[in-house]
Amino acid sequence: MPHLIVEYSANLDSLVDFQTVVEALRAAAAETGVFPLGGIRARAHRCTYVAMADGAPEHGFVDVTLRIGKGRDEAVRQRAGEYIFAALSKALDPAFAATTVALSFQLEELQGLSWKRNTVHDALDRA
Repeated sequence: MPHLIVEYSANLDSLVDFQTVVEALRAAAAETGVFPLGGIRARAHRCTYVAMADGAPEHGFVDVTLRIGKGRDEAVRQRAGEYIFAALSKALDPAFAATTVALSFQLEELQGLSWKRNTVHDALDRA
């Protein structure tokens, strides 16, 4: 953990390089110093079928969920969330300049059980 999951409206493809967005999210999560580097994942999913607001086709959206494991206090979660949201907003500035965009970002602390198998940590330790 953390996992950064981006959903976005297809009409933003011509305005935003979403590989750049997921890299900005990954880098920001790492820069917080809050999360283990080997657990950071960022991914984007294009939503082909979208209806929003008044139905105008130029409206776009980006919805990002940051899922993290339990154990960090609220102040740490707040600072990390604000830092990552600032990087996300900056990465999306071209879209905001070109059209109407609804951006949402939420941080969710997992409450349930979780199983993991990850050799990335070991590889990073060896590097």
